[in-house]
Formats: sequence, structure tokens, C-alpha cells
Amino acid sequence: MLVHYGYGVVGVIVMFESMGLPLPAESVIIAASLYAGSTHHLEIRWIALAAVLGAIMGDNIGYLIGHHFGYGILKKHGHKVGMTEERLMLGRYLFRKHGGIVVFLGRFIAVLRVFVALLAGANRMPWHSFLFFNAMGGICWAGGYAFVTYELGKQIEKISGPVGVVMAILGVSCLIGGLIFLKKNEKRLTDEALKEAEADEKRDEARAETKPS
Repeated sequence: MLVHYGYGVVGVIVMFESMGLPLPAESVIIAASLYAGSTHHLEIRWIALAAVLGAIMGDNIGYLIGHHFGYGILKKHGHKVGMTEERLMLGRYLFRKHGGIVVFLGRFIAVLRVFVALLAGANRMPWHSFLFFNAMGGICWAGGYAFVTYELGKQIEKISGPVGVVMAILGVSCLIGGLIFLKKNEKRLTDEALKEAEADEKRDEARAETKPS
């Protein structure tokens, strides 16, 4: 399947994930790049191009959906694709604090990558700013993962025996450690967002009480 449809599969899955669907885009890029590096049946430059184009196109569609429908549709149907109330609040908090940097770095954080375009649109981020940071993030994330993994795949061919086993164990350990770190970071950011939202609500109540009737 990868030999005949590899580039299209990579592009479509990355695009759909960027639109807000919970698909394993990162894993697909890594798998295709490893396959290319170890078998040479696919061209890495086309894998990278398909991933970059899929990321940019999908994010722009996600942005338009978020911009057009806003928080109403996200609150009503977001839970179906994993966008909980807490994650919506986290998105609003991050965009208020960091803006375009969230769009760029969101590419590298699994929990944000799926939702960042929808949240950017819903938060009415200017499209020209979104387009710039989205393109930069897509190129660095998709292109970076593709070429780095490709080189790793080429090296795997040369490694055998105990050294290969140790390298594989280290790679898996790093991946697990990264996932744990991101999960903890998401919890910390969510807690901060909840505290800020509560503080904003109290300030609004205080202003309403002091307003002359």
C-alpha cells in the first residue's frame, strides 16, 4: 500500500488531522520516512512535500471552520473529536497569552496539533498571521520529522545485533518519556487556564456589582 499510495496517504491523513480529526499523522510521517530510508521504495522529498502541503491545507480548512462557526459548534460537537470544555478553555488561554507562537509550536504538541487551527479561527486570529505561523510550523514539523526519520531509517540498515537492540530500546524510551511530559504539561496548562477563567469571572462579577444602575 505504501509503495502505490504512500504520498497520497501521508498527505490526506496529515490534512484530516490538521482539520481537527484525531488521526495518527505524526506516526504516518515517521512510518513512511522509515520505510523510505530502509527500503528506498519511496522518495523522501515527496513524502516531506505531501506532509507539508497536507498540514498547511488542513490547518487552513480547520481555521475557516473555526472562524465561521466559532465556539458554538465547538462547544456543542467538540467532545465527539476529543475537544472537551477544558481543552477549549486551554486554547483560549494560550491564544490570549501567546498568539502566533501557539500556532507554530502547536504543530509539535500532539494535543494541540489537532485543535490549533479550529481554535485560531474561533479566536478570530488574523488570517495573514495564522497563515505565516501555520506555514512555518508545517514546514518545520512535517519536513523535519520526515528528513530526520529518513536518516534514522538509513542508519537502521547498518545496525545489527546488541547495538541495534539498545538503539531501539532508547528510541522507544524517549518516545514514552516525551508522551508523559506532554500529558503532564497539558494538565498544568489546563489548571492555569481554569484559574485564569475563574479570576476573569470574579472580575466581571465585581464590575457588574459596582456599575451604576
